[in-house]
Amino acid sequence: MEQQAHPVALVTGSSRGLGKGIALALAEGGYSVAITYVGNHTGAEETLESCRLLAPFREQQFAIFQADIGNREDRYRLVSQVWETFGTLDALVNNAGMPPRQRADILEASEGSFKELLRVNLQGPYFLTQAVAQRWVNGGMASFIPTGYKIVFVTSISAETASIQRGEYCISKAGLAMAVKLWASRLAEWNIQVYEVRPGIMDTDMTQAVKAKYDKLIEQGVVPQKRWGLATDVGKVVRSLLSGDFAFSTGSVIHCDGGFHISRL
Repeated sequence: MEQQAHPVALVTGSSRGLGKGIALALAEGGYSVAITYVGNHTGAEETLESCRLLAPFREQQFAIFQADIGNREDRYRLVSQVWETFGTLDALVNNAGMPPRQRADILEASEGSFKELLRVNLQGPYFLTQAVAQRWVNGGMASFIPTGYKIVFVTSISAETASIQRGEYCISKAGLAMAVKLWASRLAEWNIQVYEVRPGIMDTDMTQAVKAKYDKLIEQGVVPQKRWGLATDVGKVVRSLLSGDFAFSTGSVIHCDGGFHISRL
């Protein structure tokens, strides 16, 4: 396929939740978007249709890809299919992730859950980034975005906030925070910028089971702005980062948490 007339972004885990919000914000901003899912094909189709409705340019393209980011073969197949479909890639948004299937105190949590979350949440995006970066570095550096290629890791306040009922999740996100520093350092010489977006308490299907708990905490002021975060909040942050306005800020952490991260007395 011919190279796109608009920048292309790959957004993992974009059939629902934060990933969907990111995909929609990018579509609205003029990007072509590669949408990925693991099992929710219907959700991915809904994301695609919403992207088409929001796209300001007819030339923008959207496509769906099935991939388990934690699986090596799936990662390499995904990268190949994205290049075959769009002819290029300008930005990678590592959003896909999962919570523990069952919250358990770290005194009781299983090694199986620990391995699964690190495979999906940490190993997957780390090596997907490697696969994409190798293509960029080895294949020439012509990006549609004048300020160079972009990589965004979507982490969580759990990268720094200890939650003893889901230790494996916290460790996976803390690992991603370090991955940002590593990839930002390694890729800076090629003008590839890498960022961390750190969402707070977000209103998605992943938090519905604990909604009452967080409603109370938010009301009590754990979030200074006293509201849930929305997928649109994260989407707008990612779109700003990809725009090139933060071209001299590689390795930065952008908090999207309503002030949760502020140390207060």
